[in-house]
Amino acid sequence: MSDKKEFKAESKRLLDLMINSIYTHKEIFLRELISNASDASDKLYYKALQENISGFSREDMAINLIADKENRTLTIADEGIGMNKEELEEHLGTIANSGSFEFKNALEKGVSDVDIIGQFGVGFYSAFMVADEVDVYSKKYGEDKGYLWKSDTSDGYTIEEAEKATHGTTIVLHLKKDTEEEDYSKYLDQYEIERLVKKYSDYVHYPIKMDVTTSRKKEDSDEYEDVVENKTLNSQVPLWKRQKKDITKEEYDEFYKAKFNDFEAPQRVMHNTVEGAVSYTSLLFIPSKTPMNYYSQDYKKGLQLYSRGVFIMDHAEDLVPEHFRFVKGLVDSQDLNLNISREMLQHDRKMKVMANKIEKRIQTELENMLKDDRDEYVTFFKNFGMQLKFGIYNSYGMLKDKLQNLLMFYSSDKKELITLKEYVEAMPEDQKEIYFASGETVEKCDLLPQVESVKSKGYDVLYMTDNVDEFCLQMMRDYDSKTFKNVTQGDLDLETEDEKKELEQKTEDNKPLLEIVKKALGDKVQDVKLSHRLKSHPVCLASGDGVSFEMEKVLNQMPDAQGVKAGRILEINPDHDLFKSLQSVYEKEPVKIDEYASILFDQALLIAGFSIDDPVEFSNKITKLMIEASK
Repeated sequence: MSDKKEFKAESKRLLDLMINSIYTHKEIFLRELISNASDASDKLYYKALQENISGFSREDMAINLIADKENRTLTIADEGIGMNKEELEEHLGTIANSGSFEFKNALEKGVSDVDIIGQFGVGFYSAFMVADEVDVYSKKYGEDKGYLWKSDTSDGYTIEEAEKATHGTTIVLHLKKDTEEEDYSKYLDQYEIERLVKKYSDYVHYPIKMDVTTSRKKEDSDEYEDVVENKTLNSQVPLWKRQKKDITKEEYDEFYKAKFNDFEAPQRVMHNTVEGAVSYTSLLFIPSKTPMNYYSQDYKKGLQLYSRGVFIMDHAEDLVPEHFRFVKGLVDSQDLNLNISREMLQHDRKMKVMANKIEKRIQTELENMLKDDRDEYVTFFKNFGMQLKFGIYNSYGMLKDKLQNLLMFYSSDKKELITLKEYVEAMPEDQKEIYFASGETVEKCDLLPQVESVKSKGYDVLYMTDNVDEFCLQMMRDYDSKTFKNVTQGDLDLETEDEKKELEQKTEDNKPLLEIVKKALGDKVQDVKLSHRLKSHPVCLASGDGVSFEMEKVLNQMPDAQGVKAGRILEINPDHDLFKSLQSVYEKEPVKIDEYASILFDQALLIAGFSIDDPVEFSNKITKLMIEASK
């Protein structure tokens, strides 16, 4: 037996980091060991190609898993190139030292189907997250002697000669005892092993096999019997690595539904292979419906990340920008190091290059959808258009140029969703601004008195029904040099010079009446004035510059609401019969003006979508007026 050797000091520190820090989920140990087995098989396969050694095929170079519940061991065995004593010392005695790295650099360009997954040393030590002792039996191809490397990590490791019939490496994990926090026994359960292989290593291109016990009906009997069969657990060929022309829509749809737990087929599929400084294949999907939890904190964005067909992480958030967070899918790159943590991935230059290219690909897809299949784009926008608006708002307008032409809003004229470009192209020559109205629904926007006035001039009005709409427009400031104008805010300046003079005269003539109404309402209003903004309607509320009514509602719905309030201006239609009645009351019974002012203000509040302070009092006042009118 060989003397026990201590790990080097830096290796001890790295081992502690590996077990406690780098990997969040212990279950990935199986991914790492299977990846190493695939790596070793690749080395032998490459050697056979280089030296014209016959008798090697991928199908025959299986990776075998053996779960022994009685002895609490899990075995991962390959028939790859194997290691001799010196290589066991080099690769397993010093963490993060890897023959795979040198081998990868030595690969000749002409052999494109030989993949190297990760660096052997680092991944191997993930075994100690679940095992308190690890035995490695290995025999190098072409050599006579086999060796056993053994360690429990406490004092180091030993290497000694050992019998091994065939070349390759067999790793035996002696699983830790179960604790209250961790169930290590589950890694001996065949269903759990099948799940982990399917999740992390489904596309390793060597068969991963294991004896699986199934129950089946006996012939000529109603009784069942347990049957053990050697089952291949992985599919081996990734869908995304096949030629697009050979993949049917049904195959894409079924893959998406199974992979991303959706009952509906995707609305759009984007399958791309990119070669260059960073090479990768991406398979992206736009869901056909908004996920139930999409706008909740529970929703996790990001793409699945693979390295040469081996799963690295489920939600690589940095691969898809926030404004395209609705995109699901995966990215597989041969240029990424498998054995790096999530934190290190976030700062990886190659990840940033891929993320930029993926963003451009999604952007182009949406632009083409809008251009070539408007109905499909409208369906998409109804599902995820709010996310694009959030993109502009959250970026403080920095994404305006990218996203503004993808936005759609409901047109009062066209009675459908239109783009800002379409709105501007249809504007009359004398129109200087893009008019919009905000409300809970299209129907409520359409009922606003101010909308009637703008429409009467022949101008279209866009209806904003999402909470983020006005905030988005604020960040945009303008579109095609046309500023946005809220029809319920500020002065619309739609009157002719003659109309303005007429209004000024009426205001002057009724100045005492307007002042007494304003005095009656007190600090409820900033001002009371006559307006040509109204046509058939008697009264409305307009807000001053700054916060609009809809923005007030949204801000005050937030958890940390500070009681934001937009300035209220009560506008009265001087041409409406109601104003004539108000004038009559002022002349005959001025003491009743306070009551009339209160009713008018509450009416305006209700029209604007606000609740009134005292609905009972409002109802009593209306009732009183009705009774008096009947006398």
